[in-house]
Amino acid sequence: QVQLIESGGGLVQAGGSLRLSCVASGRTVTTYPMGWFRQAPGKKREFVAVISWSGGTIYYADSVKGRFTISRDNAKNTLYLQMNTLRSEDTAVYYCTTQRTTQPRREWSHDDYWGQGTQVTVSS
Repeated sequence: QVQLIESGGGLVQAGGSLRLSCVASGRTVTTYPMGWFRQAPGKKREFVAVISWSGGTIYYADSVKGRFTISRDNAKNTLYLQMNTLRSEDTAVYYCTTQRTTQPRREWSHDDYWGQGTQVTVSS
């Protein structure tokens, strides 16, 4: 079993920045890809970014490319998402996930491990 706890969400003005963190505990997760998804009210959960266990493979959604940076520190079992130049459309609950797979993917699965989410609200 893996537990994921996100932090760093909050209220920020458009153009501002936030840094999300996700600490993993339980089974060793350093060999799994990890990522971020988000869900806005009334919308489906959507892919944001994912990173392989080594950090050598990273994918971003087109909507966040150039503004968000995903990274991980395996020694600390922690995943990060640096979010810059935030927009009102970035408002959502952000979920951390550990993907039960060998290669990172853009699709989410019920079989993956998920955190409880952290709210990000961007005011215009």
